[in-house]
Amino acid sequence: MIRLVSTAIIFGGSGYIGSNLLRTLIETSKFDKYYVCDINPLIGFDGSISNGLVEYIKLDVRKPIELGIQEASLKDSWIFNLAAVHREPGHDFYEYFDTNVPGAENINEFARKTGITNLFFTSSIAPYGRSLEQRTEESPLYPETGYGISKALAEKIHEKWMLEDSDRRLILVRPSVIFGPKDPGNVYRMIKALKKGTFILPNGGNIVKAYGYVYGLVDSILFTMSKKDKYILYNYAENPLLELKDMVGEAKKSLGYSKPTLKISTRVLAVIAFFVQIVFKLIGKKSDIHPVRVRKAGFPTNIKPKYLIEQGFEFKYSFDNALTHWKSVAPEDFE
Repeated sequence: MIRLVSTAIIFGGSGYIGSNLLRTLIETSKFDKYYVCDINPLIGFDGSISNGLVEYIKLDVRKPIELGIQEASLKDSWIFNLAAVHREPGHDFYEYFDTNVPGAENINEFARKTGITNLFFTSSIAPYGRSLEQRTEESPLYPETGYGISKALAEKIHEKWMLEDSDRRLILVRPSVIFGPKDPGNVYRMIKALKKGTFILPNGGNIVKAYGYVYGLVDSILFTMSKKDKYILYNYAENPLLELKDMVGEAKKSLGYSKPTLKISTRVLAVIAFFVQIVFKLIGKKSDIHPVRVRKAGFPTNIKPKYLIEQGFEFKYSFDNALTHWKSVAPEDFE
């Protein structure tokens, strides 16, 4: 007789959020067994793989999912959909739809076949589109990019799965820009530029750019999983948020950086980035300085995590606290 165990099946589990989530789930003994399904290898979990706690399966969510999970307890197990094409810019318009939409459909079908009733999906704040006003979970969606539109469609696909059966649960998070140890993303690029004295504040930095520390995001995942609601939709951003110029000030103070920070209009920066891209293409190299990225940096993303605030979630990672924690767990990132 097969003993049924609590099981986590994490699609996209080799990625940044996935690996941090997996680490915390293991540390807190949340599940008895973990399957990490990803097209990329899982790095940093050799011990857990060797003792059988974690099983890595190379898998492409764009294709039908053939994965036997006979020992999973249907009520106590969770499916996590973290798999996505997300870098923007970085992909052609159609590529977001080729992965994010059929990925959601195939994961739904896998959930139907296994009978697992709990599903967690990481969406994005991109479906909100651009807005000068603060956005909450109740705000309308105006996705403008391939990434944002594909994520909005994936949300609806998973909601359809949930509505098919009264026993099914769906938690859907819209994370802001997530940063933390070992992540070469926007915040880390800002920190490196501040250290070199090459960071430029678009429009003087008088905008709110929603951000979330990865450890805080993982805390919110565990927090919402502990609830009993059939459906939870929530934003993840730290609370309160700082304006970009204040983030820069906190980073320079916390890290001891003293080089000056330039202030240039977004329009001028976009023109500069356009010519930088041309030069780099001519010499056969890539540059992080991209007109689309520059325009995004100069536009506000003021996201309020209303659900978490109302539910009494503890936001432990102000920007200053996040930097302090980051330095304590990965000091080499700042060398």
